[in-house]
Amino acid sequence: MNLPGRIAVMGGGSWATALAKIVLSTQSCVNWYMRRADQIDEFRKLGHNPSYLTGINFDMDRIHFYSGINQVVKESDTLIFATPSPFLKQHLNKIRIPMHDKFIVSAIKGLVPDENMLITDYFTERYKVPLANIAVIGGPCHAEEIALERLSYITLGCIDTERIEPLSKVFGNDYLKNSICRDVAGIEYASVLKNVYSIVAGICHGMKYGDNFQAVFLSNATQEMRRFIDAVSDVPRDIDSSVYLGDLLVTAYSRFSRNRIFGTMIGKGYSVKTAQIEMEMIAEGYYGAKCIHEINEKYKVNMPILDALYDILYKKKSPVTVIRSLTETFK
Repeated sequence: MNLPGRIAVMGGGSWATALAKIVLSTQSCVNWYMRRADQIDEFRKLGHNPSYLTGINFDMDRIHFYSGINQVVKESDTLIFATPSPFLKQHLNKIRIPMHDKFIVSAIKGLVPDENMLITDYFTERYKVPLANIAVIGGPCHAEEIALERLSYITLGCIDTERIEPLSKVFGNDYLKNSICRDVAGIEYASVLKNVYSIVAGICHGMKYGDNFQAVFLSNATQEMRRFIDAVSDVPRDIDSSVYLGDLLVTAYSRFSRNRIFGTMIGKGYSVKTAQIEMEMIAEGYYGAKCIHEINEKYKVNMPILDALYDILYKKKSPVTVIRSLTETFK
């Protein structure tokens, strides 16, 4: 396969919409899979996504929409997945077309729930996609800022860096820069953990902890992230790089961060369930906290921040009590 070939964006949310905008900035057309045919119909009438990033107007002549996942897989060479991780399996379970000869790009910042697997590992084990045919997208890159064409940076991870050189050209324009590295697992785990830590940052914000504390918190979160990722993957990395630390900072501080918003609601006194209902969007760190907690039962890395969030979300412990205890572990 000569990359990128025919590109498909898989998903209908804000990140998928931003990715479609990026692809169309460098390519003549894009295939776009959305599960709901009515969403596609409304999209065609309005000229923009009716539900997400409605300020981005698209040229309908350059988009081939699909509500059938098998058809879009058949008609595409490179598949960019941007569905929320909790729903990935239900989409993939519908696929009957072999994917071993497709190039997969995961823009999903989460793990496969229940399986506790990296997205790349899931494609390899379940769908026999070679690791050299899988890339991940990481880094501080909110969809809302892509919509506004604000300067952003991403990192493409693949074990075969030469293979994705052509793909990097798809993700480069006036407002988006990119780099390439081999640390696929590190990028994936960092993408999960930054959501976990951002919920805690939001909880602390909701409880009116100030900027001084947040700086100390994020310093400790970075150290915890390093300990865990180094324990599960021995690929050399600099955790201070933008794909790790940068993504953590923007998710913990930004007003666009749904994980921070979710945490802030809990910190203000909302129950976990009520916060989820009020959000009307997926805070992936909720699922990530459970996945990483269960994975860490094997590695036994010292992760007080992760454990604190797990206690709040899944053991229903008091956020006030848990966070107060957590602060005693910081330096």
